[in-house]
Amino acid sequence: MSPPIDLDRLLKLRLVIGRFGEMDLAGWWNTREQLGALGADVLSRGFPRTHHFAQARSVFAVAAHRCAEVFDPLQCVTLWRLPEEIEEQFDTQWEHWLDYAADWHPFFKQLESLPGTDLAAILKSLELVDGRDLESFARLRRSAEGRAVPLPGVFASTDADVTLLALGFARAEKGALAVPYARKGGA
Repeated sequence: MSPPIDLDRLLKLRLVIGRFGEMDLAGWWNTREQLGALGADVLSRGFPRTHHFAQARSVFAVAAHRCAEVFDPLQCVTLWRLPEEIEEQFDTQWEHWLDYAADWHPFFKQLESLPGTDLAAILKSLELVDGRDLESFARLRRSAEGRAVPLPGVFASTDADVTLLALGFARAEKGALAVPYARKGGA
């Protein structure tokens, strides 16, 4: 049995990819600065304590929908559609994050102005990837039609697998989304 996924880390990975994919940066999904300062200003009026998480929910929904439009493989997982047990754990953890929303404020502040346009370098600067992750990433390639980034092997529900699903987005180009995916076991 593999160790459980680090849900805080998964949230951070989704937040970075969600922010990076917005129209004012990579242009992969139709949100603009929702996870940036503009989104914080707008939503903090209605959700003074938990606005960052309202921002996140919105961008996550749009990103998941856009990724499914571009590439929606059967019997596979993506960063936005992990196995049901992981998604259930993630949803359960959401209430805990809301209870401690102030603890997340510094990370959300970092998202407002990501350092550069190299997604892999951004993830490294935020200490979400390490040298081993970058070595695995170096072997990833976009599919022939350019809409997907297949991960090798079968998804084993590890932090390394989730990290590679996030890093795989760095194989996409500005305005040209390529969705990283991994096959489920038995698929």
